[in-house]
Amino acid sequence: MTVMMGFMRWVTFDVFGTLVDWRHGIRTGVELVAPGKGAEVLEAYVRHERDVQSESPTMRYRLLTAEALRRACAEEKVELGADDASVLAATLPYWPVFPEVGAELSALREAGWRLGLLTNCDRDLVAETRRRLAVPVEAVVTAEDVGAYKPATAHFEAFGRAYEPEVWVHVAQSYFHDMVPAHRLGLPRVWINRQGQRPDDETIIQRAQPDLRGLLEAVENASTPAG
Repeated sequence: MTVMMGFMRWVTFDVFGTLVDWRHGIRTGVELVAPGKGAEVLEAYVRHERDVQSESPTMRYRLLTAEALRRACAEEKVELGADDASVLAATLPYWPVFPEVGAELSALREAGWRLGLLTNCDRDLVAETRRRLAVPVEAVVTAEDVGAYKPATAHFEAFGRAYEPEVWVHVAQSYFHDMVPAHRLGLPRVWINRQGQRPDDETIIQRAQPDLRGLLEAVENASTPAG
């Protein structure tokens, strides 16, 4: 991981769910191998992916998606062909970026913020996605790099050691994977609550909004101590 010193104001992001439409990608990927079953398998997949991440924190993400998909399809009694479980890793580079992402990330950069990605993904997979963001990103920390999946704090700790940010705000969609560990570490944070969820603990949520629109203001407010 290349260290870039001197960039002191950072915003880090989760990628899939926050910048990229993860649910759409999974649902449509399943439809390719099990037409008509995308929506029901998606909900089972979300649960099983967490379990596999917890059980096998060093498993490569492309293998993890295949195992989680096999379990989800077994639960939903959806039959997969011999190679069908690889469909999510195969299609992941084409999952759509949310429409507001380019403008909002550009606004952050123009205001002097540096951008980083803390992702539960492999290096090669996120590299393909990174090209689709159309905005330069100065730092990437993957699950492959740290040998762990969020909500473990290894991504955050590795980023902090490498870049030593003076100001650091974390932005993410997942309450479970990102808001909880960011809160545990005392990081300013913005929850992108795309699914309209209710948090288990309201005190964990510092700032929340339904998408990235107006993110610059939210980030700057989050980075400013109250009072």
